[in-house]
Amino acid sequence: MSQVRQILDMNAFDISQGGADGAVARRLDNLGAASVLFYREPIEMVAAEGAWMVAKDGTRYLDFYNNVPSVGHSHPKVVEAVTRQIGTLNTNMRYLVPVVDDYLEALKAKLPDPLSNVVLTCSGSEANDLAMRVARRATGGQGFIVTETAYHGNTSLVTEASPSALKRGGLPDYVVSVPAPGHAAYGSDIAGGFKAAVEAAMAELEHRGLKVAAFMADSIFSSDGIFADPPGFLRPAVEAVQARGGLYIADEVQPGFARSGTAFWGFERHGIAPDIVTMGKPMGNGFPMAGMAARPAHLAAFCEDVGYFNTFGGNPVAAAAGLAVLRVIEEEGLQEHARIVGAHLKAGLEEVAAGAPRVAEIRGSGLFVGVDLCETDAPDRPDAGFTLRVIDAMRESGVLIGAAGRYGATLKVRPPLCLSIEEADRFIAAFDKAVRI
Repeated sequence: MSQVRQILDMNAFDISQGGADGAVARRLDNLGAASVLFYREPIEMVAAEGAWMVAKDGTRYLDFYNNVPSVGHSHPKVVEAVTRQIGTLNTNMRYLVPVVDDYLEALKAKLPDPLSNVVLTCSGSEANDLAMRVARRATGGQGFIVTETAYHGNTSLVTEASPSALKRGGLPDYVVSVPAPGHAAYGSDIAGGFKAAVEAAMAELEHRGLKVAAFMADSIFSSDGIFADPPGFLRPAVEAVQARGGLYIADEVQPGFARSGTAFWGFERHGIAPDIVTMGKPMGNGFPMAGMAARPAHLAAFCEDVGYFNTFGGNPVAAAAGLAVLRVIEEEGLQEHARIVGAHLKAGLEEVAAGAPRVAEIRGSGLFVGVDLCETDAPDRPDAGFTLRVIDAMRESGVLIGAAGRYGATLKVRPPLCLSIEEADRFIAAFDKAVRI
């Protein structure tokens, strides 16, 4: 049986093994123990376009690894918008610059009407940190509920609510975790079982003398191993928290911006009314930007105590990048495209799985899919070692892929939204070959 894995250890270069030279040694000299590199043999990249990345040695890789360049690497409309704006004006939000409010209004048009105040930051970690602080002020509570392999960021506060980030020790008293919403924990009644787990977590907080401030969840449970279905299963748990005076923080850093195909936001698939929405990675297609959307009354209460200002959050170049991303998603029909290509991809993977005894389960929506790998004919025994071998084999086939889940035995499939049917077929073929090693 595989061991529980910390998120930054999955498919990572192991510094302790030594033997680093060249570009790897240079990186380690500069970042030391804080260095995090993909793959046991890191890749030096020099260019990228669409769904493809190019290494220094000329190898082209199909990128299924990260969802930061959400509309495609080096998308010309994003490049043009950023180039034009940085050549004109870049400053902070203490000045009135139309592109900033153009972006905010375009973003708000995608959000629930009550969440009409948006604070822009530079990273999802900052956005989630701010969301937790706003939730505490709005509710008077101190406690938080998260899933047991959640990752919400790396500030001091957010790390303490990110079980997957912790290498030593446990969660603080004000954080209670619940199992991810899958069949392994809740059987056939995922909605009812997950609601009961969240209610038990609230009772545990109360036993510790703490009122719940918020339930914070990534609506597709990315770090837990991708749990998307059935649509609507998340709603009873959220409503139970709200009924007790707590908030729901929808962490859309990974599932947001049309990735699920059937909705622009992950929470929309569940018919949920979130109290706070946080967002990040895909917003600027690689330009660092993030944000938090909240009810005006909640934000006003927080600002009575401390206020908030972020020097680089919401700068005009970030706003130009974000506005270009929203326009590309709309003009190129990328949400519907993610639905169509994602359905084709998932069907192809399921066909492979039917004849592959080490594929336990395939879950997901649109272009966000999780593939559980296991010991032979033992779907309840995840195999992280085999998962690493599959990842390396797919790299040899020119495909980049990462891992997730409690044991690091889930392939996390999240290519750029511009992925073509032909590129999806290439991934399926590489996967088919890799799981038969």
